[in-house]
Parts: sequence; structure tokens; C-alpha cells
Amino acid sequence: MDVQQVLKFADELVFTKTGKHLDNLQESILRGAWQGQRYSQIAENTNCSEGHVKDAGSELWKILSEVLGEDIRKSNVRATFKRLQYSNFLNVAKDSVQINNVNICGNTPHPPTIPQTQPPSDENPTPSQRRRDLREVPDLLPFYGREEELATLERWMVTDRPRLVVLHGFSGIGKTALAVQLLQQIQDDFDSVVWRSLRYSPSVEMLETNLLEFLSHPPQTDLPVTASDRRAILFDYLRQNRCLIVLDDVQSILSNQQLAGNYQPGYEGYSLFFKQIAELSHQSCVLLITWEPPHELSALNGDRTPVRSFHLRGLGPEAEQIFRDKGLIDEDCFSTAIGYFGGNPLWLKIGAGMIYELFNGKISEWFKYEPLFLGEDLSLVLQQQCDRLSDVEKIALSVLANQAGPVSVSDLLAAATLSPEDLLNALHSLKRRSFIQQEQSLFSLPSVLRQYGKTL
Repeated sequence: MDVQQVLKFADELVFTKTGKHLDNLQESILRGAWQGQRYSQIAENTNCSEGHVKDAGSELWKILSEVLGEDIRKSNVRATFKRLQYSNFLNVAKDSVQINNVNICGNTPHPPTIPQTQPPSDENPTPSQRRRDLREVPDLLPFYGREEELATLERWMVTDRPRLVVLHGFSGIGKTALAVQLLQQIQDDFDSVVWRSLRYSPSVEMLETNLLEFLSHPPQTDLPVTASDRRAILFDYLRQNRCLIVLDDVQSILSNQQLAGNYQPGYEGYSLFFKQIAELSHQSCVLLITWEPPHELSALNGDRTPVRSFHLRGLGPEAEQIFRDKGLIDEDCFSTAIGYFGGNPLWLKIGAGMIYELFNGKISEWFKYEPLFLGEDLSLVLQQQCDRLSDVEKIALSVLANQAGPVSVSDLLAAATLSPEDLLNALHSLKRRSFIQQEQSLFSLPSVLRQYGKTL
């Protein structure tokens, strides 16, 4: 489905509901949303104010939501229209349009129709040819912003076609939510899609066997005994078919209390598996979702290599909606509070809930207390992260937490009881784990981590 088909389809839907066709601004909003543009970019392209564009977009999504019977937003319109393209969700009859089992009278001579797909081929499988195992995909939760991140990941995985993509970032930053949203948008570009969580630390042999059982069609019951033979068959499937394999919670097979990216004892076999995914020729893609990237993939990462690494950072102004959803009221404080929580959606939700309960939803009241109160729930989340750190990382983190602002390596060496090698290893590992911020050669901590780090 290209953008012209989308505009035609949306125009027919809007006409069915309102008796009016899309105007120029609505077309620009829909085109921009399809291309992953921010409202500010759409406003610039249309010579309108951003507020006016947002209001017009809100009205457009409301109309489409009412016609289609589901929540349509800027962030999910592309995924929704793609899904409709391949489903029986919208059925067109001669004199009426049936949407979600509700008939809308066809008073117009051209009722809405889903743009047709191209004839089936090996490159463009029909819905019946596609195979999906999405039982372990988390529910699609409220999603905030991330249009640019979605556009980048979609371009990588659909157009650039790397063999392995690492999506990493601090716990709670929204990696899995982003991946679920991405999956809605790109799954029809793959023959087979499977999502697996490594939360319970399956061995690499168990994972490969599980993937083979799904990818083989009809299912094979007599898989080879040796791991190397099973892996050879698995890679044959990855070569013959365009498969998307999503592996969530990859940090579960990585070790605690060591520098970032090392494997737990007994799980070193994943290192070879991931390297072969990256290095051997095939047409599939494996997406790893993790708090920290496995160390052996760093050397393979790059714009011209089959491995891409995406570090997910905190939300910006779009995080204000989290505060509104949680009932916070003094919006003039929203920006400062978002900065304090580093734009981390989980921290924002926990902090907003605490502020609502203790301070009647007034951030300004919470700001009156120094040091700022984090609450037990957020402290437990941060403790879980800090428990993974090695001893040298904890020392470096504590020293950073007690600095007034960004500091250089030489400043840290003067304040810490660590050798230059230990300190540099600790800083490198903390950065891979998304604990520290770096601006040129100066290092600092997000405000929440600086406050918590003082307790270590």
C-alpha cells in the first residue's frame, strides 16, 4: 500500500462519515503520518502553526476512529491501514460498507474499498501464505510519540534489510512497546514472524529447536540430533524465506555483576549464534531487545554492515501525555519533571502516580522537598538495575553521583580509588548499560540516577 492508495482510502472513509472529501491540510497530515514525520515537520511543510496542525490531526483521527470502530492515532495509522489491507476487517458490499459488523449505508456511488495487494509471488506472499507465532507478544499498551524512531527502524528492516538489529536502552525506556508498534507496521513484509522472550533464559539449543518447530512447514518431528545439524537447517529456512525473529529480554542471558555484554555461564553459545546470524548470508532479520548489547556485536555494527544498533533514549514533550493520563495538573512544571525523570516512561508513570497520591497531582509541591522524594516503587526499579553492576561500576557510579555536574575522566580519577584502566572499563560498561550521559569528553548521570547513586 503506497501513500496515494492510503489517501484515496482515507478520503472515501471520511466522505462516508462526513459527506466531505479530505482537504489539503488533512492530506498533508495523513501523508506526514504515513512517512513518520512529526507534527512540527508537517506544520513547516504546510505553513501552518503546529497547534493548528495538531487540532486538525486530532479531528481527522477521530473521524477515522468512528468509521473503523477502533482507536486511530498518528502513531498507529500506518500499522492499522496495513493490517486492514490484508484482513477481512472491512468488507464492501454493493449498497453498504460493513465495518466491525456495523452497516453504514452506501449513499455514495464509491463506497470505501481497501486497496488491493499485488498478485501473489515469492516476494509478496498472500495472507494465507504468511505464518505468525505472536503468542509471546505483550499487549499493545498506550504509546507515546516515537514517530522518528519507528520510521528509522522501519527503513532499516524493510528497505536496508540488515540481518540483525539490536534495540537497546535502560529498563522502562519503552523498547518492547516500540518493537510491538513496529511489528504492527512491518510484519506484512515478512513471510514468517515469530516473537520469543528470553526472560526464563532458555539454552540456545532450546531456542533453535523451538524456532525450527515453527518455521518448518509441515513441522518436522525428526530433527537432527546434533546442534550443528539443527542450526544448518535453521539457516536454510532463513535463506529460503524472509523471516522476522524478535528476541525480547536478551539481558536475561547476560551476566550480573560483570562488565556489560558478557554471558551467563552456560549461555556462551548465544555468542556464536548471534555472530552467525550477522555473518552468514540469508534474507531474514533478527531483532534483539535488550538492556545492554552483547559485546561481540559491537565490532559488527555499522551503517554498511549487516548489524545495526539502535540506542533508545527518553521521551521529550510527548511524555506530557503520561502526566495528563495520571491526573497531574500544573502543566508549567511538566517539562522540568520530564527532564528530571530522563524521559523514561516507566519512571514517569511511577513518579506521576506517587505525586498524584502524595501531593494531589501538583508537581510544584513535590519540587519543594530536597532531595526530591523518589518513593519505594521507583527505588526498587533502580535497585534492580544497579544490582547488575560490577564492583568497579558501582564505585564509578557513586563518584559520578556526587559530582555537581558533568566531569572529565581526569576529574573522576582524582575522586575515585580506581586505576585508569578500571575507571575507563567502568565508564564504557556504564555507557553500554545506558546509565551515563556523555557530551564530548564529559560524563554525567540523569538526575534520578544521580540522586539514587548517592545511596550506594
